[in-house]
Amino acid sequence: MSSKEEKRVAELRDVLDYHLYRYHVLDDPEVTDAEYDRLYDELVALEETNPKLVIAGSPTQRVGAPPSEKFLKVQHPSPMGSLEKVTTDEALEKWHQDVCKRLGTSAVAYVTEPKIDGLSINLIYEAGIFVRGATRGDGRQGEDVTPNLRTIKAISMRMQLAERETPPSLLEVRGEVYLPLSGFNQLNERLVAEGKKPTPNPRNAAAGSLRLKDSTITAERPLSIWIHGLGQREGLPADGHWESLEWLRAHGFRTNPYAERHETVESVAAACRDWEKRRIELDYEIDGIVIKVDSFDQQRRLGALHDRPRWARAFKWAPMTAETKLNKIHIRVGRTGALNPWAQLEPVEVGGVTVSQATLHNEEDINRKDIREGDNVIVQRAGDVIPQVVGPVLPHAKGTKPFKMPKQCPLCGVDVVKPEGEAMHRCPNRACPSRGLESLINWVQAAADIEGVGEQSVRRLWDLGLVRSLPELYRLTKEQLMELEGYGEISATSAIESIDASKQVPFNRVLFGLNIPDVGWVTAQNLARHFENVDRLLSAAQEDILEVEGIGPERAEAIAEWFSDEPNRALVEELRSLGLRFEIGDELKPVEGPLTGNTYVITGTLEAFTRDEAAAALQAKGAKVLNSVSGKTTGLIVGEEPGSSKLTKARKVEVPILVSGTKLRRLNQKPSVWDLSDMSRCDTGGVRPEKKTSASRKRDDFGTTSRPGFGRSGPGLGGPTSTTGDGRFAPRRTRTGR
Repeated sequence: MSSKEEKRVAELRDVLDYHLYRYHVLDDPEVTDAEYDRLYDELVALEETNPKLVIAGSPTQRVGAPPSEKFLKVQHPSPMGSLEKVTTDEALEKWHQDVCKRLGTSAVAYVTEPKIDGLSINLIYEAGIFVRGATRGDGRQGEDVTPNLRTIKAISMRMQLAERETPPSLLEVRGEVYLPLSGFNQLNERLVAEGKKPTPNPRNAAAGSLRLKDSTITAERPLSIWIHGLGQREGLPADGHWESLEWLRAHGFRTNPYAERHETVESVAAACRDWEKRRIELDYEIDGIVIKVDSFDQQRRLGALHDRPRWARAFKWAPMTAETKLNKIHIRVGRTGALNPWAQLEPVEVGGVTVSQATLHNEEDINRKDIREGDNVIVQRAGDVIPQVVGPVLPHAKGTKPFKMPKQCPLCGVDVVKPEGEAMHRCPNRACPSRGLESLINWVQAAADIEGVGEQSVRRLWDLGLVRSLPELYRLTKEQLMELEGYGEISATSAIESIDASKQVPFNRVLFGLNIPDVGWVTAQNLARHFENVDRLLSAAQEDILEVEGIGPERAEAIAEWFSDEPNRALVEELRSLGLRFEIGDELKPVEGPLTGNTYVITGTLEAFTRDEAAAALQAKGAKVLNSVSGKTTGLIVGEEPGSSKLTKARKVEVPILVSGTKLRRLNQKPSVWDLSDMSRCDTGGVRPEKKTSASRKRDDFGTTSRPGFGRSGPGLGGPTSTTGDGRFAPRRTRTGR
């Protein structure tokens, strides 16, 4: 042991204690979780190498941090332990082998649950009545925040009891209070509008909300809770963690619907990998998976070391938010002339991926969040979509100025316009170079979805002058493609074959890809179904186009004008001669499905997928998707930056407003396929699932499981509505390996 190592250990203890204080007591951390974990792991490694350096006061030998002086300190009836983490399949397997060795058997079942990135809470129930709630604090004592907890509707004030059922005299219930992502975004927008510092992440927002002195302010924030375990449980009729979760759910506690029981550690590892991809589906942040040995008897035999149970681990992933510098705001001109700002960032790792660019939506969104060039900003990544800038880290850097959209198009120099009622600025020049390039990119990525030919390939072909129009794309040769870096004979041959195969895309997708003004996925589908072939469309007058569902006078005029333009008519004929489809097939015939008879309208920017993809998924379920709201509309699906006119009309005619994001769930990880069949009206203006019923059990609106003889008498029950949860229940199930 060297004096250098001893000095480093002392230094790490001081630094970690300081950051624990910032995180747990002040709710104002100065470093990311990833940076804290790196320092913590360094200290663990040094202490393992030099056991004589281990002291009782080391951060590795304690749980949490001292409670704040603002609240009354209370003792927990039983300690609230902290979990050791694993980050790889190998580390998980090593822990499993240690568990089996200590128990003397390989017959070990596990339960996994999403690891909620929130604030740990201990709830005390006496004779079935909620009497006190406290933060974890240092694991032995925490802060009494009972008045604030009582404002959270998802916390049961008393248990759901069957007739003549006697509740446990004392029950300790552990959970995680959190702020949904939708609520977090709304809170930050309000704070920025008030000139206050935005919160860096939902966890801090939840912690700060729960520890406010004025519980009426806490009540205004959409906090919720997931119950994940028990402390003292005398008299509980359960032999393991899985059974205890079922008992808790049946008695009115909000347990996570994605808990699973596993018979093998391989199944556990598969669940951890699966949820790392799927976490973007949820309306709350998770930073890993909690894994527990199921059997209470096995838990007892395994015990704990320094208040860290040997029978549980947290499988942690890379964080999904990070702080970095916004170097410059650039403008990209889209295929319709829309000016789309985007952020050039100092490269930073977010969710295991290095990010250097992020979306910024539009000028109004940038200035509402007060994002400026030169600022340090909070970046959030959600799956495979482009990361977004959440907001600035105040105070602003010296010399920064509010953002202003350029007055001229950066590509053609024509004066930019901002149509009344729109959030986007546009270049009105139809001859702008952006139109051709962006139309080609849209064609290969969306309309025709050509495998092996992406945006970068199109840009290189454009720069070389090989492809400047759709017809030129279909005349491209293998030899020309091989001139591009990255293409060999095999890949070039494959790409040419994919281009040729794309000639068979349906008529509506061809219309969508032609870049006709105001013709998106939905309108293209309706035009194709109404006219059936391009010849009828070429000869259609404005009055004829007005008969198409969802098309008004202005749009009809723009479409008729486009098809009367000689260069556009020539383009249609040229593409038809090259073999593209300009008449409908069986794929456009009406679909019968679970949403047949329903009509939806989509507005705003949806999370993780486009409006066209959502529309296609709805139509695949039998629904109609229109562009305008009426009294016959089933629901208005709302994303970020929704159109004010559609929202106003929806409220006026009392059309349900369906909040997008996690409520529109992905299937099979394919961005073009979405399960939207479980949407129904929600009083809070969001989406929640239809009730699932069976002969013996019924899942009610609050996420509890009702059984014959069980009532809903307890006040304060809450559940996963659009503002407090993930918006959809999945059947809890047992995995037996993969």
